[in-house]
Amino acid sequence: MLDWKRISFFFLTVIIVLGAIGVTSPSLVERIKLGLDLKGGFEILYTAEPLSAGQPLTKETLTQAAESLAKRADTLGVAEPEVYPEGSDRIRVRLAGVENEEEVRTLMSKPSVLTFRGPDGTIYMNGTDFVENAAKLSYDPNTKQPIVEIKMKSREKFKEVTTKLVGSTLSIFLDDQVQSTASVNFPIDSDSAIITQTNVAEATKVAKMINLGAMPLKLTEKYIQRVDATLGKASLHETARAGLIASILIFVFMVLYYRVPGLVAAFTLITYVWVLLAIFDFMNATLTLPGIAALVLGAGMAVDANIITYERIREEIRAGKSILSSLKAGTKHSFRTIMDANVTNLIAGIVLYYVGNGAIRGFAVITMMSIIISILTNVLFSRWLLHLIIRGNLLKKPSYFGVKEADIRGL
Repeated sequence: MLDWKRISFFFLTVIIVLGAIGVTSPSLVERIKLGLDLKGGFEILYTAEPLSAGQPLTKETLTQAAESLAKRADTLGVAEPEVYPEGSDRIRVRLAGVENEEEVRTLMSKPSVLTFRGPDGTIYMNGTDFVENAAKLSYDPNTKQPIVEIKMKSREKFKEVTTKLVGSTLSIFLDDQVQSTASVNFPIDSDSAIITQTNVAEATKVAKMINLGAMPLKLTEKYIQRVDATLGKASLHETARAGLIASILIFVFMVLYYRVPGLVAAFTLITYVWVLLAIFDFMNATLTLPGIAALVLGAGMAVDANIITYERIREEIRAGKSILSSLKAGTKHSFRTIMDANVTNLIAGIVLYYVGNGAIRGFAVITMMSIIISILTNVLFSRWLLHLIIRGNLLKKPSYFGVKEADIRGL
């Protein structure tokens, strides 16, 4: 006798999930951010050098310079810039979807190093001594001229510097250009300094350049690679087409070979991709070719999990067990094998994340995400759906599982 309650719940679940996928998928796909290899852009490798002789080049200063470059890219409106240190003296920058390449490249390559120098050119204060993003446009209360106010991290250090320079001059440089020069007649006990400008536009530009990142290192372009937007789109279209063809072939195989369970597997695979894209959108992550490779790897593992489960169920049916008993025994015996494979790949993903960087880390993160989502959708969710229709007595014949009557042995 059919259990309409379970059967109705099965079809209601499928309809709701497919409806949600159909409604949300177009906006999800539109909002997914594409990486350099899919959207076009350029990649720069910088070599870093200390600002002054004798200054050490440490991991901390290299990381600080990378953070400054990332902030600079954000300020320029570049979506999801990838900036990370490499080795002991290099920084790699990947900028996707950049339209005004020359302008962005020029601003990215400018050190924007703010320094306070004595009359002989000695640098007394540099980028590490100033408060980040604290430069602002203001006006001199007396002359009404536009000025740029700069905040110092250490009031005591500024007083010490001006004490040394009493009777001489203190010049403020942005890169190698003098912005302001003043005579030091007495020690200045303050945490701020002023750059006088001739007009508001110039003052705004100087303040913006300072806030783009006063880096503690000098950066030189060593290598640049461009990916044309057309080439990126071509890669994306070819990847999408290959994925669609592969998915159709997999779905056809699963349905022809495993019948009804194959339909369930196709449904849960679609759900797997949808959930993964939804998480991508929620995390505001960037999709790259390595990321797509990790997604495909996860889909392959999901198909493998279904095949292992369905083969074990078919073996139990051939052994003469009932459909429900075969489901219970088959899922129980296949679960450990599936989990062993997934846990092994999860460990590999964790190792890749900790030892790699850039694209390798992105691949590792998506691999780990896809494994977890695959377990939830293609193992647990798939089995729950099969359990509903089998307990609902909708699948009574072994042929629904691709098993011939002649292959069934008596217990």
